[in-house]
Amino acid sequence: MASADMRDELECSICLNIYTDPVTLRCGHNFCRVCIDRVLDTQKSSGVYTCPECREEFYERPALRKNTTLSNIAQRFLCAEPKPGETRILCTNCIHASVPAVRTCLLCECSLCENHLRVHSTSPEHVLVEPTKSFASRKCPVHKKVLEYYCTEDAAYICVSCRLDGEHKKHKISPMKDIAEKKKEKLKTLQKKLRSKQEKIGNRVQKLKEHRRKAEEKAAGESQRVTAQFEDLKRRLEDIKKKVLSEISRQQEQASLSVSHLLKKLEIEQDELSGKAQRIEKLLKMTDPFTVLQERESLNDDSSDSRKGDEEDRKQEDKVYKSDLDEGRISETLYGGLCDLITCIKGRISPDKATQVLLDVDTACEDVDISGDLKTISKSEMKQYHPQRFVYYPQVLSACPFSSGRHSWEVEASDTGNWRIGVSYSTVDRSGDQSYFGDNSKSWCLRRFNNSQYSAIHDGKEVSLKDKVSSQRLKVFLDYELGQVSFYELCDPIRHLHTFTATFTQPLHAAFCVWDDWVKITT
Repeated sequence: MASADMRDELECSICLNIYTDPVTLRCGHNFCRVCIDRVLDTQKSSGVYTCPECREEFYERPALRKNTTLSNIAQRFLCAEPKPGETRILCTNCIHASVPAVRTCLLCECSLCENHLRVHSTSPEHVLVEPTKSFASRKCPVHKKVLEYYCTEDAAYICVSCRLDGEHKKHKISPMKDIAEKKKEKLKTLQKKLRSKQEKIGNRVQKLKEHRRKAEEKAAGESQRVTAQFEDLKRRLEDIKKKVLSEISRQQEQASLSVSHLLKKLEIEQDELSGKAQRIEKLLKMTDPFTVLQERESLNDDSSDSRKGDEEDRKQEDKVYKSDLDEGRISETLYGGLCDLITCIKGRISPDKATQVLLDVDTACEDVDISGDLKTISKSEMKQYHPQRFVYYPQVLSACPFSSGRHSWEVEASDTGNWRIGVSYSTVDRSGDQSYFGDNSKSWCLRRFNNSQYSAIHDGKEVSLKDKVSSQRLKVFLDYELGQVSFYELCDPIRHLHTFTATFTQPLHAAFCVWDDWVKITT
């Protein structure tokens, strides 16, 4: 009843619901902010505002003040109300208010709030359980006493009278608490197993997610690589097309020049003949023999010279007619370019042949030793000098540079030690911080440090390798035109570690740095 009265006090008289953001008018009445705003909006046209409760008039739109206390009370009431479909058990002894119960006494068949639980009897016969209204199911249907025992033979819950005087008297009886504790122990074991299984499944889920992430990254990398290769093929085809069209244009221009030269010569000769014909016709019309005889020398018949000229002109014309586009040369240009392209494609598809890499002693730091076959770099105590040597960092470059094509070489490192392997321009600094492979923009390296950690480093930017590298045999792959340097672990199967992508502008050398132990080129 008290709860119903409280609800009435917390209801807005406009929407008849619990207050939402309650505000107060000057007259002291409360409403939901949205509700009173809607009412005041409808009263605006009349010029007079009134309170929906007491009808007090306001000649200006009244200011709305938030009622914080009432808002807090309404919120607490809403939180204390049972949700739809939820039946709340209230304290039996709180007759003037609706107070939730925290425990139920099966003996007294009453539910108790925290206050009444403090003064309730604590004797063993007063069995306290979670709040419930199902008293009948918790009591013996024969003796109407609380079920406290469990008969293992009949698998039945019994009361104390059933145990002492009933049909279960000679059966194996255990207190319900003991049976519950044993079940709890089994449940704990099951819980442990479930947690272990859940953890294993969680690890499998994590591994699958990680595998999916790597697969997506690999697919993205492969898509980028294939796209770059197709772009390169398109560029090469465009170059072949330009070359063939240029050859056609050159031949057409050359043929056009020959025709133009011969046409100009024939046009001049035609003009000369026309002039002579006009003079002859003029002379034929003259009656003065002296004038006719004077023109005889200049108009002599030069048929022999004319025949020679005609023969030369015809020969040139024959050459012009025969000098049509040289389809053979055009086809040679076209097919030659396509053959080169196919050779390039085959080179990319077929397995890469290992490149012979030898170390350049003249670039080796004075703290390293180069083997006689120029394939192994190791620490040395000997001090040597050469103007091309690296200073301070134990580094060395390969002797031969790579300015085009695809190249690969394999290396093997000691089980312990720190090193860097990769590629570098020969113009890298020989001393100072910028000379360290990977710490500048002129070198791309795979780094091993702390004897077990690996990373890829270029221009001082480092990417850690998450997966453990167990093999000390590695492969470096360089595709100069594609602008890629890749590193692989030579395990079974071969595993990709990292790929750098760049635009190479200078010849590259294989680069090695060894702080301790050794690194050997095995190809």
